[in-house]
Amino acid sequence: MLISTTPFIEGRPVQDYKGAVYSQAILGANVVLDLLASIRDFIGGRSSSYERVLERARDDALKGLIKEAEKVGANAILAVDLDYNTVGPNGQMMMVSVSGTAVVL
Repeated sequence: MLISTTPFIEGRPVQDYKGAVYSQAILGANVVLDLLASIRDFIGGRSSSYERVLERARDDALKGLIKEAEKVGANAILAVDLDYNTVGPNGQMMMVSVSGTAVVL
């Protein structure tokens, strides 16, 4: 599956538009990550723990997007957009939403 953030692929015209596809992944961090992140916030620097959680959520959301595109017979997803948010009480969970246009090239 070809995935691109651009609305077209140079030299590969769209043969058929299958429509918009969407996927989300919501992952909860845990108390240990929250504690480590609060320490990192206090002393400064990157939080590799949260970065790994976000990476996993992004990968899960993209896998879901590919499944949705495959369901409609697409072989590419164009104009892909990723959004990151927090959800739940006090923003305790991280959500990655991804959308794009499923097409046949």
